[in-house]
Amino acid sequence: MTISRRLLLAGAAAAPFVPALARAQVRDPSWPANVTLGTASVGGTYFVYGQAWASLVGEKIGLNINTQQTQGPNQNLLLVQGKQIELGMVTMGVALQAWNGQGEWTKGQQMRDVRALFPMYDTPFHFVALRKSGITSVAQLAGKRVGVGPRAGTPGTYFPLMFQALGLQNVTVRNGQAADMGSQLGDGLIDCFAFAAGLPIPNFSELSASQDVVFFGYTQAEVDKLRQAMPELSPATIPAGLYKQMTKDDLTVGLFNFAIAHRTVPDSLAYAIVKAVHENHDAMIKGHAAAKETVPANLAKNTFLPFHPGAARYYREKGHNIPANLVG
Repeated sequence: MTISRRLLLAGAAAAPFVPALARAQVRDPSWPANVTLGTASVGGTYFVYGQAWASLVGEKIGLNINTQQTQGPNQNLLLVQGKQIELGMVTMGVALQAWNGQGEWTKGQQMRDVRALFPMYDTPFHFVALRKSGITSVAQLAGKRVGVGPRAGTPGTYFPLMFQALGLQNVTVRNGQAADMGSQLGDGLIDCFAFAAGLPIPNFSELSASQDVVFFGYTQAEVDKLRQAMPELSPATIPAGLYKQMTKDDLTVGLFNFAIAHRTVPDSLAYAIVKAVHENHDAMIKGHAAAKETVPANLAKNTFLPFHPGAARYYREKGHNIPANLVG
């Protein structure tokens, strides 16, 4: 069975990790008949995490939440801004580009109809290569073929900028499904698979179990240079033992993820979604381990994107401070 096939089956089976709830809440008549959540490509954390929270929240609040596979945060922002879907998941670096209309992918459009719902987890940037390639550092990627996932995803957006900021020459960036990147690495079609997602990254786990690989991150000097070029990045460490063949901590940088909604989503629906996520935290973690960071303490990771009024109401009821200028 191929990596892509195994991950498709794993993604499809994500919902059963969420325990059945005794009785769904009576649906508010002001809500739409159903809503759609934009996720990302197979093989990444968004795909599995999105399946889990859509299933959990939908069952808890009595609403059908469909998931739609997308290219990742960039496309999710475009779809939510255009009211083509109601819900999405984004990294805050990409969200900042959308809010300000910066970055080539925005074409100058300021996406001001998007609202934050809840903090999800950190997205650290990480690298894996076949051991036989001899590649053990980012500096060695000059002149190499590097798979970075879908073009419109966070890795697809940021890795080319990172390589440029570090002065790496002639890096050939390859785009595609995350699951396909893993297969291409194993087949020798790319020299390195560089990705960013909530930990553990499903495709990295698969590679560590099936191939002789080496994992690596950035040096401290590289981290410093990247954060100077892109202040939205924060320091991160990927711990030894996360993957079967990972024997040391890897230093890197990361971006925090938030769930988002269109501003016209009813306040009561936004409130119900956030309440269901936080009050069923253990079930969220069973859906994907990255959800351990899906806690109100991480609200501070958002400093610019207005919270949906329904989300802000829940947090304020629970004693969390949401500044008035960060609600809209």
